Amino acid sequence: MIALLLTLLVGIFIVVGIILGNKLKENKKFIDIAIGIAFGVMTILILLDIIPEAYEMLYNSTKNIIGIIILIISTIIGFLILKLLDSFVPHHEHEALHHHKHKNEKCHNEHLEHVGILATIAIVIHNIIEGMTLYVTAYNNTKAGLLLCIAIGLHNIPLGIVISSTLQRKKELIINSVILALSTFTGGLIILLVNKLISDMLVGILLSITLGMIIYITFMELLPQIIFNKDKKDSFLGIGLGVVLILISMFLG
Repeated sequence: MIALLLTLLVGIFIVVGIILGNKLKENKKFIDIAIGIAFGVMTILILLDIIPEAYEMLYNSTKNIIGIIILIISTIIGFLILKLLDSFVPHHEHEALHHHKHKNEKCHNEHLEHVGILATIAIVIHNIIEGMTLYVTAYNNTKAGLLLCIAIGLHNIPLGIVISSTLQRKKELIINSVILALSTFTGGLIILLVNKLISDMLVGILLSITLGMIIYITFMELLPQIIFNKDKKDSFLGIGLGVVLILISMFLG
């Protein structure tokens, strides 16, 4: 029960980030910093968290180079899945955004909302897997589980800020907030109900697919926003803050 409650507690952190971002989303300077935070968080998440964990899971399952091949193929699949979803997500004005170099405010807001929806999809999958990890850790060692809960929570706060600062419609923000808040708990619940069906191979593949999705968001969606931002100082400040936040959370974890 304690392990499951910790997975639920993590959702509070992302809600804190969403509330904070929602209070400040009208401030353009804050939006630029938030996008920088997202880029910094996502980049470090890719390099120091998801890649090593996915590799470990897949290597444990195969004990040879096949694990690396599965990781690469699954990452490409994740990238292509989000590329495909990219075409169906509403309010997508990505090409127009690039052509106008973000001078059109409506176009800019629509693209931010588009990024928010894509980010929600990838983060939910990532959080479900983190919920599985947190539940297993806390079940075996409550103290270690509490530290991991704090670590996950800390890097959920900037992700929450990003989601709230990109989604413009109140209804969409509320729906996405609920889904994100419960995603880690869902991972813990899955382990509780069907833990015998969860293997390192399956978790490794899911992590690799998530990796591909996050690579897409980071370099195909967030990076163009930073490139076309006129005031690069805010973007660089955000990137630095994002890197510091995620490194602190990993250190605690």
